[in-house]
Amino acid sequence: MLLHIGAFRLDIDSKKVTPWQALAPRTRLLCILLFVFAIALTPNGRWWTWAIYGVGVFGVVLLSRVTLPVLLKRIAVEFAFISVVLLGTLFREGGRVIWSWGLLQITTVGLTVLGSVTFKALLSLLMLNVLTLTTSFPALLNALVGLRVPPLLVAILASMYRYIGVLIGEFQAMRKAAASRNFSGSNHWQRQVIGNMMGSLFIRTYERGERVYQAMQARGYQGVPLAEKVPQGGRRDILALSLTTIWVLLGQVIYLRQ
Repeated sequence: MLLHIGAFRLDIDSKKVTPWQALAPRTRLLCILLFVFAIALTPNGRWWTWAIYGVGVFGVVLLSRVTLPVLLKRIAVEFAFISVVLLGTLFREGGRVIWSWGLLQITTVGLTVLGSVTFKALLSLLMLNVLTLTTSFPALLNALVGLRVPPLLVAILASMYRYIGVLIGEFQAMRKAAASRNFSGSNHWQRQVIGNMMGSLFIRTYERGERVYQAMQARGYQGVPLAEKVPQGGRRDILALSLTTIWVLLGQVIYLRQ
């Protein structure tokens, strides 16, 4: 995966003309946050509530016309990182024991927790990836500024995104240098070379970052991002927020009736 890191992009579908992209960036951000908080704060085992939220998430995916192969690949990569945490929720005590082997045992409570956490993670990742795929990063920063997020936090996010490009550039240069020198050999030797490359990469990106920061200061950077004109929401944005709120409350009503 690192060999293709140069193709890393967030806003692949931000130029498409759809009802979702027609909304103001901060409206999209608020809708996504409402869904994510409602999904994450729902207790375990509320399957009908998550079914309602799943229909809402599927509707957003359809409205945004997001590139499904890219979306599914990113979900698969992200699930690879959280799979260890998900697997750990399976071996919970309580309820009826379904399977046991030594100290390990699978119970009904563990299956409920595993299914609940998996649904929460899947729906939340789908919504967040739809947001990043359909909204450019500067538009997201402007949306955060428009929502009165602390400027220092916005500046940290902006710098983190910009320095990813610096890191990718340095890594690609080192990879090309290693390939030109016929980088091969035993696994032990390759691990040693890669370890040295990671140390050199840290030093080179640190020095490059200092030069970039000095260039930014020379151009008038004051420690906070410059806020561009944020699009004001219209009737369509009010309707989108209203429908999102109603859908979230519908899921909570079903949860309370259960």
